[in-house]
Amino acid sequence: MMRFFWIREERTPSFNGSFDATHKWRLPGVKCDACGVTWGGAGHQYPGVDLSHVPERSRFVRPWPVPVSELAQLRALVRPWVPPGVPLPPGTHLGPLEGTASGRFGPLTSQGDILWVVRRDALERLQAEGVRGLLGCKTELRFRQKEPPELLELQIEPRGRLHADCLPSDLAPPCDACGRVTLRLPDAPLLDAASLPIDRDVFRVGDYATVIVCTERFMETVRQLGLEGMAFREIPTRG
Repeated sequence: MMRFFWIREERTPSFNGSFDATHKWRLPGVKCDACGVTWGGAGHQYPGVDLSHVPERSRFVRPWPVPVSELAQLRALVRPWVPPGVPLPPGTHLGPLEGTASGRFGPLTSQGDILWVVRRDALERLQAEGVRGLLGCKTELRFRQKEPPELLELQIEPRGRLHADCLPSDLAPPCDACGRVTLRLPDAPLLDAASLPIDRDVFRVGDYATVIVCTERFMETVRQLGLEGMAFREIPTRG
């Protein structure tokens, strides 16, 4: 049976690279009249999406919340440009990563365990070893150093879900209007084995997108290649 691992950042003395950046566009937060909550999700990031040719792109730079009806309109505008079937909760980030970067970047670098950038040479080595489903997207990070590394952001899409056995028995259903679910990450998360993808080695958990998971194949390849920056914690699966 395939084993799966939660990917976390691992800082090493060799590298101190960091960046202060966000994506060019985003869906705004939502103010829901039905459940009374103003909110935006985290972990939904599609850096490969290009809205530069969309006439309404200026509507995707406002951070303040909008009504559910307006969010639905904005979702419809970007739906043709994102991967098929992916969720688009309020707060979804789109487009290249913009901002500043400094320091020595290792092969793999994280921003809060939610976002990962990879040096091009490291990505090419992973792909050459047969790691599946890695999409590296151009960033627009600004460096002060003369010869900065070429950093790409990994577009990691949501797939699969947590197993019902690790969720609260009294978990409320999603809000009918905005889709919000009040869910705290379980102390001992379990993955629903039947829901997990078979076509990729890295993905986000579909119902908790800040958790990035990889296959044992990916973990072993990273270690065999000596690519620093990632720590791995096994997450059990249950059928």
